[in-house]
Amino acid sequence: MKKLFALLALVPMISFASICLEQTNDAGDVTWLHCPSKTTVLLEGDRAEREMLWQVPTGRTPRKGWPAVILSQGSWFPIEFSRPRNLPFGGFYEAKLIQKLLDNGYAVFAPRATIDLAWITNLPHGDYKETDDYAILSEVIQILQNDKLAKINSDRIYATGISSGGYNTSRLAVTFPGVFKAIAIQSGSYASCIGPICKIPKDLDSNHPPTLFVHGKHDIAVPLYTARKYHERLQDLGVKSLLVIDPTLGHGWSKLSPLAITRWFDLFY
Repeated sequence: MKKLFALLALVPMISFASICLEQTNDAGDVTWLHCPSKTTVLLEGDRAEREMLWQVPTGRTPRKGWPAVILSQGSWFPIEFSRPRNLPFGGFYEAKLIQKLLDNGYAVFAPRATIDLAWITNLPHGDYKETDDYAILSEVIQILQNDKLAKINSDRIYATGISSGGYNTSRLAVTFPGVFKAIAIQSGSYASCIGPICKIPKDLDSNHPPTLFVHGKHDIAVPLYTARKYHERLQDLGVKSLLVIDPTLGHGWSKLSPLAITRWFDLFY
């Protein structure tokens, strides 16, 4: 783990011209972060249709296409690319993560969740592949792999998300094997866990993508031990995994997340 921490610090950041604008107060503190986004409709015309916000970095498209990140929202408020600083649950740092990813050459795709803003990955649903979420996420992956919105490097697709979206990030990894180069889970755990109830399958695939966990030490909604169990199970399988604990955080985005997640993805290209 120490080697992974060291690598995160050493990975060079490739910066692109920023597409985002920061609004400051008289003291120079950032009060709003505005990142532009485009919108497309998934499953258009279907009863389950939903919006997806997305954006690509500025500058010339790489020869193989942009690396892409699927960002899954939490269950408190819908995903947005612009945020005020004073949001609860560290919502501002979600926008900072989007900014950091775009400024470092990653396209960002953020489909909206469904019922009460939550993903149904860890709710009783019978066959997951019969759910609206599965249909939505399958279309997102198809869009990326077939360059339907932008030229994407299909060998460099990543996923991240928070809380319900953290569970959904795990769901993406285990439901679509071989698609994701690496994933990062903020304040979440394994796909079928929910809050303190968390059982990690013994037959977890050793081809699981490298996984970063960022978690608050004082999280009572999704206790730290649930992320630790998942992290340790991956390590037992020989899967690269790193657990970053924010000592001051409860449940929410960490101020460490934008840089840590971007550097984690940079490690796997």
